[in-house]
Amino acid sequence: MRTAMVLDAIEMARWNRGTKIEGLRCHSDAGSQFTSIRYGERLAEIGAKPSIGTVGDSYDNALAETVNGLYKTELIRGPARPGPWRTVEDVELATLGWVHWYNTTRLHGYLHDRPPAEFEAAFYDRERTDQPLAATQ
Repeated sequence: MRTAMVLDAIEMARWNRGTKIEGLRCHSDAGSQFTSIRYGERLAEIGAKPSIGTVGDSYDNALAETVNGLYKTELIRGPARPGPWRTVEDVELATLGWVHWYNTTRLHGYLHDRPPAEFEAAFYDRERTDQPLAATQ
């Protein structure tokens, strides 16, 4: 099941950002879901490369562990939790909502109190060279 969840996450990223994501690096630990053949093949299909940290490396998964900690604190065990989790589906649906909020709505101090999706869109708008320059008034 873990491999399926990881593949679903990759598919969501691909759906959100396009069919090919050249230059993308997918950092992970050495868990079986990240070393599976299916995972490596799926990354290759979208143009991404795996990046697996070494065992015992203190920086191995720092970002992922930070996000996991926030997820557990804010959603799974947090005060805004809607009550006891009755089924796995309840947790999955709540997780989808939290991830959507985390990526599209939450304000991020490092991004000048802008949501990550807004910051990313603005970055790509600035980088786009196939558009004519807007006339100044």
